[in-house]
Amino acid sequence: MPIVHIHLKHGRNNEKKRMLVEKVTNAICESVDVTAEKVQIILHDVMPENYGKSGVLGFDVNEIEKKN
Repeated sequence: MPIVHIHLKHGRNNEKKRMLVEKVTNAICESVDVTAEKVQIILHDVMPENYGKSGVLGFDVNEIEKKN
């Protein structure tokens, strides 16, 4: 039974998440020859204050990018 963890930056709507789950499930089914019922996908919605990029807290990166 494949179990996939996907970490996403916070902010995607449920429709985008549905599409992601559907497409990843289909890819796994085709790749490892299992049925969709066997595939589990866990989405981790990561808030900007809980990750870093290039040595900067994600929240701060977002603020810098907004200014540029």
